Amino acid sequence: MRRILTFISLFCLATTSFAVEVKNVRMWSAPDNIRLVFDLSAPVEYTVFSLKAPDRVVIDLKSSRFSGRLPHFDYTGTHIRAIRFARRHQDELRFVIDLNNNSTVQPKSFILKPQGNYGHRLVIDLYQGKKQAIKKTRQSYALQHNGTRNVIVAIDAGHGGEDPGAIGPHGVREKDVVLAIARRLEKLVRKEPGMTPVMIRKGDYYISLRQRVRIARKNRADLFVSIHADAFRNRKAHGSSVFVLSERGASSEVARFLARSENRSDLIGGVRLDDKDDLLKMVLVDMVKNSTIEDSNDVALRVLNNLKNVNHLHGSRVERAGFQVLKAPDVPSILVETAFISNPAEARKLKSARHQQALANAILKGVRSYFHANPPPGTLLAQQKLKQHIIARGETLSGIAARYRISIALLKRSNGLRDNVLQVGKVLRIPVS
Repeated sequence: MRRILTFISLFCLATTSFAVEVKNVRMWSAPDNIRLVFDLSAPVEYTVFSLKAPDRVVIDLKSSRFSGRLPHFDYTGTHIRAIRFARRHQDELRFVIDLNNNSTVQPKSFILKPQGNYGHRLVIDLYQGKKQAIKKTRQSYALQHNGTRNVIVAIDAGHGGEDPGAIGPHGVREKDVVLAIARRLEKLVRKEPGMTPVMIRKGDYYISLRQRVRIARKNRADLFVSIHADAFRNRKAHGSSVFVLSERGASSEVARFLARSENRSDLIGGVRLDDKDDLLKMVLVDMVKNSTIEDSNDVALRVLNNLKNVNHLHGSRVERAGFQVLKAPDVPSILVETAFISNPAEARKLKSARHQQALANAILKGVRSYFHANPPPGTLLAQQKLKQHIIARGETLSGIAARYRISIALLKRSNGLRDNVLQVGKVLRIPVS
């Protein structure tokens, strides 16, 4: 009898040791979905399904155990009412996500392998029914009273949620510092006459790389600015960089764009493709792509020239790479590596509110310079560019400002003037009051 009990005890210990341990459960709320992440000690076999009356999502984990407690999640603004768990059979763990009445969610799931500071993970994305994933910001397109629109600047803070990005000394995370810089840039763009910002990521949640591009295009962005903080194994690496899409990456994306069935009736560069034959489509998309790359390089160079006043430059030229977020075929796009977060000195600066503001200011100056030189047709900035004044002998800045009923500060800002000295014969851009 003693031998039997000993055998049973050893068998129980053996089976328990092979059980996958759920170490923690985390949750992020994004505009179009809720993400639940289960931190695991090993890969797990699982099933996910939905049940009605009442509405709920069930997650069964085989050969698993959870000895901890669920965190106190904030369900405000979500379809979730509660999350609970219980052991089902001897070797199965069941998590139940209770939904609010008449709520419909579409669960999607996948396993992530260990990476960085994270181990094995099970990810459950709950998409909120058949609601459109991205709300179009109609206010962004709203025409002004004089029939023109604002320029749309899409601001993308890299990483987020489950993806922390690079991690610097003392645990400073890339996703946090770039979101802080992006928010500062958003405030600056909002104050700019003729410009409207669109934040791709507004909080600490994950958005796929292709989804970031889709959000920019759905909001009809005139420019896409992605903000990051680089990392390298050599902690001495330092400086800022600005990237645009490489030619190879652009060509492959054009082929992919044309192959996608949902783009058959899409607009690219303001041209509808559904009534064009395949050859003409290829020519049109290729022309738009080349123009987009040229514009991307223009704005990137202007941003880079302003960043050198804030931080050391890692390279003196605009760099090229196949980053996924730069692949919108008809939206000029740049990726700003603000600094090396792996460098202790630059990591400290990235945490500084003052330095974050300086970086945002530098990016804005480059963006402003680009749009004042290349305002998109039909925008307020394009209308402003058409109104010019040639300085005559004896004229003063205050006199010109009074003549056009605008402030001296606006007149100076629109023309990049640092003082009140005027040069006879120089052309001033007159903003519309």
